[in-house]
Amino acid sequence: MSMLKVIEVLAESPDSFDAAAAAAVTQAAQTVRNIRSVYIKDMNAEVTDGRITSYRVNAKISFMVDGQSAS
Repeated sequence: MSMLKVIEVLAESPDSFDAAAAAAVTQAAQTVRNIRSVYIKDMNAEVTDGRITSYRVNAKISFMVDGQSAS
């Protein structure tokens, strides 16, 4: 049986929701190994003067706990 942990990460990008999701995974990968998946729980955007200025995601990132083998 594999054991996974889940962390919640907030990330943003001035470009797109996709870029914000990629930033969440990139940031988490700096301190977490064995990332298996990312689930985007929520998306929102900041608007200034009628234009989107920042895309934000609330992501749940799952990773395999050390010492566990993939099934």
